[in-house]
Amino acid sequence: MSVSALERIVVEPNVPATTCVIWLHGLGDSGEGFAPIVPAFNLPANHGIRFVFPHAPMQPVTINQGYVMRSWYDIKSMDLHNRADMEGVLESEVLIKELIQEQINAGIPANRIVLAGFSQGGVLSLFTGLRYPETLAGILALSCYLPTSDRLPEGCHDANRDTKILQHHGEQDEVVPYIAGQTAYQLLAGANYKTQWQSYKMGHNLVPQQISDIANWLKARLL
Repeated sequence: MSVSALERIVVEPNVPATTCVIWLHGLGDSGEGFAPIVPAFNLPANHGIRFVFPHAPMQPVTINQGYVMRSWYDIKSMDLHNRADMEGVLESEVLIKELIQEQINAGIPANRIVLAGFSQGGVLSLFTGLRYPETLAGILALSCYLPTSDRLPEGCHDANRDTKILQHHGEQDEVVPYIAGQTAYQLLAGANYKTQWQSYKMGHNLVPQQISDIANWLKARLL
């Protein structure tokens, strides 16, 4: 049985969980940064969705002068073609797959699990979801990009060829350029993935209308 080494915050439903959302935070944040979003989704009182908010490992980040912070991978430069440390991406992918396996072992099948993430976490939700060998309920990729820049990752698995993907991005994003998110969307759409794109008049953050849209998407996937 696989057990993830990641510490996490878990928000349990009022009834036994039958579905799960694994939500990955961005650079320098933690699971605590997104855990408070659950009440904002206004889910039915009897929903069965477990929310898991893992904390990324602590590690030095090159673009922040080597300062140690929570990070899913090192960011070596602002150049989108050389931004993500792929070795670190692959190491975090293993940890995230272990999180998914934990839920499967607890009785929630992969096709009832949504993999979600914001910024760096969105990069990992996309990368891991595309390569995961079992069909997921959905992939939510917020304000992010593909770590492989202008090409799809190697090893994309047919299991998630038809999985619903939702990509959101801020039109004034000052951290992850809008074009980076658009490039990822165009690559996925061009390969006939079932992806949906929505932009918002915001920076590198979330806004109320977006949270409402995410809630509706999650309900359609999991309720």
